[in-house]
Amino acid sequence: MPEQHATTPSAPPAAAPSHAWGDTAAPLIEQTIGDFFAGVAECQPDREALVSRHQNLRYSYSELHAQARRLASALLRLGLAPGDRVGIWSHNNAEWVLMQLATAQVGLILVNINPAYRVAEVEYALTKVGCKALVTMARFKTSDYVGMLRELAPELALCLPGRLASRRLPELRSVVWIDVAGEGDEQPGMLRFSELMQRGDAQDARIDTIGVGLRNTDPINIQFTSGTTGFPKGATLTHRNILNNGFFIGECMRLTPEDRLCIPVPLYHCFGMVLGNLACFTHGATIVYPNDGFDPLTVLQAVQEERCTGLHGVPTMFIAELDHPRFPEFDLSSLRTGIMAGSPCPIEVMKRVVQQMHLSEITIAYGMTETSPVSCQSSTDTPLAKRVSTVGTVQPHLEVKIIDPESGQIVPRGTSGELCTRGYSVMHGYWGDAEKTREAIDDDGFMHTGDLATMDEDGYVNIVGRIKDMVIRGGENLYPREIEEFLYRHPLVQDVQVVGVPDARLGEELCAWIIPKPGAAPTEDDIRAFCKGQIAHYKVPRYIRFVAEFPMTVTGKIQKFKIRDAMKDELGLHESKTA
Repeated sequence: MPEQHATTPSAPPAAAPSHAWGDTAAPLIEQTIGDFFAGVAECQPDREALVSRHQNLRYSYSELHAQARRLASALLRLGLAPGDRVGIWSHNNAEWVLMQLATAQVGLILVNINPAYRVAEVEYALTKVGCKALVTMARFKTSDYVGMLRELAPELALCLPGRLASRRLPELRSVVWIDVAGEGDEQPGMLRFSELMQRGDAQDARIDTIGVGLRNTDPINIQFTSGTTGFPKGATLTHRNILNNGFFIGECMRLTPEDRLCIPVPLYHCFGMVLGNLACFTHGATIVYPNDGFDPLTVLQAVQEERCTGLHGVPTMFIAELDHPRFPEFDLSSLRTGIMAGSPCPIEVMKRVVQQMHLSEITIAYGMTETSPVSCQSSTDTPLAKRVSTVGTVQPHLEVKIIDPESGQIVPRGTSGELCTRGYSVMHGYWGDAEKTREAIDDDGFMHTGDLATMDEDGYVNIVGRIKDMVIRGGENLYPREIEEFLYRHPLVQDVQVVGVPDARLGEELCAWIIPKPGAAPTEDDIRAFCKGQIAHYKVPRYIRFVAEFPMTVTGKIQKFKIRDAMKDELGLHESKTA
């Protein structure tokens, strides 16, 4: 017999680090948005670029380019110069996208103002970045934008258009309101958008002269991040940031000029203006706005009548479309792709979207405003199991790593930590706030997202929650996302959000807010019985509440801090104030 030798068992191989780089085969676009769009319009002048259904407007690429140039000329004639900030306070319409293109052509910085803002918030936004001009809707549903502006600047009624001098808005000089081609009441001190357009000249030589001097690294857009406390910060983005991000997002969706993308998400947010508008423009595809604000019925109508091949939305939008009583009436067979993003995607909702809406190639995107926004995305051929359980892999020309929030060291794959992003997409900075910029972007150029994530052996990233959302119960680290995914399986549950609330004995306890399916009336006992024996006892929510809706931003992001505050009020958990 051969001689036997004692062997020492080898240690298992160490897990690879949670660190990944995107593909660099396709080069970055090094043009400005204006130059790039001009090239697309020249290549396919007659192809439909924009359909704004609620306005009954349609533009070919050549028409949209010419109108954007006319508007750029008109803005210059207001006395604006490259680098000046111009606000847009509006829901989705053709004027919004014209502002996006026109400002980029002449180096004006477009400032996105949330249509949900009220007096104090819009005052903060306009003064924080020093807007010299503002384009606004007159009103929308219960929002009276003109009325709020008059409250802020009563001097408007007394001044000539373009000559505003306001105590509370010291930099603002011009206010333009979006009218319907000459219809509606006059607004003293304000200029109609239709009149502004008439003042412009698409052949204005200054547009090209200014364009030659612009760089793609120039700031071109300011977006206010949705803060959970205090006022938001103005993330400043460049041509290079958002143009490239839009391009690579469209590549993941395999967009072509034959695609028609339905965009019901707000333009004031990156989801609409980058994942929507710029993804289309960089691929010569057609944009379809179904309405000015989200309405599930008009989305279904737009997809059918415009034969849309793509549809964007946050999970709550897709849920509203799927559960609309008229959903079975519509032919959605033209659909192929789109993006679900903005908040974690429930697995069960994703399965329904694929099966019932024909979105077999829908993708999941993840990011934040400060990274233009997408860092990770699945592709059209990502296996469904990965699409419903991850946010895909790192985008081209970007780098992501997952670190221990305490030590800063990269964690092994499969281990939870904070996701950080580096590359062309990282913002220019927070406008006028160098200290907060340094807090967000480290010395190595990584943007710290504040999101907890894991990376698997194939590089797929899974977002497991926010660092500040993690619940610590009796020494156990609990991730609300995991519990939400389980509760979505209950046949009577339409939507669910899980948060932690303070507990004197265990540190925190779990609370679930549940939206039942239409016509359903589950009880707390039903939910607890569903959990029993299926998940660990400490993951079963102690508090269960049934609600009609969640507090959320207009982009569909759930405001969990408001759920926590409501529960603290209900349970009397707020700290008492002493003299």
